[in-house]
Amino acid sequence: MNTDEDLCFASGTELSALIRARLLSPVELVESLLARIETVDPSVNSFVTVCADEALAAAHAAAHDLANSSIEDLPPLHGLPVSVKDLTPTAGVLTTFGSRHFADNVPDSDGLIWARLKAAGAILLGKTTTPEFGMHSITESPLTGITNNPWDLNRTPGGSSGGSAAALAAGLGPLSTGSDGGGSIRVPSSYCGTVGLKCSRGRIPIWSEGNPFETVDVVGPMTRTVADTALMLNVVAGPHHYDPYSLLDTDTDYVRAIADASVRGLRIAYSPDLGNPPIEPAVLAGLAQAAATFEQMGAFVEPVDIHLPDPMEYFVAWWAPFIKLTLEDNVLGPSGGNAIESHPLFVEFTRHADRMTAVDHLRVQLHQREQIHRALADVFLAYDVLVTATTPSVAFHHPGSIGGPTTVAGKTVTQPSLDNQRNTEAVSHAGYPAISIPAGFSLDGLPIGMQICGPHGADAIVLHVAAAFEAAQPWRGRRPPLRAT
Repeated sequence: MNTDEDLCFASGTELSALIRARLLSPVELVESLLARIETVDPSVNSFVTVCADEALAAAHAAAHDLANSSIEDLPPLHGLPVSVKDLTPTAGVLTTFGSRHFADNVPDSDGLIWARLKAAGAILLGKTTTPEFGMHSITESPLTGITNNPWDLNRTPGGSSGGSAAALAAGLGPLSTGSDGGGSIRVPSSYCGTVGLKCSRGRIPIWSEGNPFETVDVVGPMTRTVADTALMLNVVAGPHHYDPYSLLDTDTDYVRAIADASVRGLRIAYSPDLGNPPIEPAVLAGLAQAAATFEQMGAFVEPVDIHLPDPMEYFVAWWAPFIKLTLEDNVLGPSGGNAIESHPLFVEFTRHADRMTAVDHLRVQLHQREQIHRALADVFLAYDVLVTATTPSVAFHHPGSIGGPTTVAGKTVTQPSLDNQRNTEAVSHAGYPAISIPAGFSLDGLPIGMQICGPHGADAIVLHVAAAFEAAQPWRGRRPPLRAT
């Protein structure tokens, strides 16, 4: 490592090796990251709360343990800094959910994903920004303002885990967490040139971030490398009694699963737009090059036709009642109370929910969701993985009240506020694992994201394919043109 910036952009896997070799102190690492957060984050705005004193105290404790313990006795993430999306409760640390209504909320218990990371030796750097209650596909709220994309501060990092992705891209820590119900891990990862995994539903139990009987939302790792994603997944995966949909298998070593990764002989289905155009030419070109790379690596790649319900109509019909209930439970009360301050999209969703009957919503759950599941299941009966564009476009300029671009590739989009999740929503509702990894850059230097999806439970296969592609087309050396303020 030549400079503090090199240290800040090092992967968690690299940093762990240095710590375990006693070549790097957790204190030096945390001090470097806190200094970079102080100088860089004012222009990015990726942190709600920075736990400077607590992180330094934890780093000193980790350094003491490092000096007085055998390496074999140290937990797997010993001394590694982690940031946590501000939808996950952190005991004793402000957790706002991106809402002024919870601006002073300090939980007395941890969300499960953070509890497991902490037990594995991770150090909490701070909490990352989210739109209010995570219910938007860009990251801004009345409480925290606008989070900027490190590759172009005039553009969005996406949402709702935009703070985590922006912090990773800006070199403000090696590991982070996010949550994803329609693309909220993968979209920001695509826009920020980072790695984000939406696991199979139940792979990482969801506890305290949402209702355990809601079967779409997941929490998961966000990193800059596939190896770091595997490292995190090893400690956060596994069943828990509080999540009735927990997957019970516990014997997979995800780090070992990506060792010497190869796609030779694999069958890869290829559908850049999942049958729902338009997609920007730059993104299509990046995906075509990725498909060619897979073929050069020995995989069998074949275009497939997929027929899904209209993703935007489905998005509104599925989520409207959930959003209305969330707002009533947490802010408004059943009588409506005072209107919340966030995006007009909330108003549209609550009005749509008011127009729906119970039968309407059951039809969405039992009929349209089944169509989505069967369409993707048919693909996985014939192929090992499915490759798509993560997002229809690269990161767009801050959209203001409209919430997103009104056109993509010259075509009008029906839901500007939701359109960046057009390729990610269906996979969420089918429950399948999917990862977004960098697949290149547009001519103006913005990341292009590729989504790799697999059958239910095949998280290790998805990681394996992602690791093979990352090794063949590494983008890690490229950093955003950020300067300290």
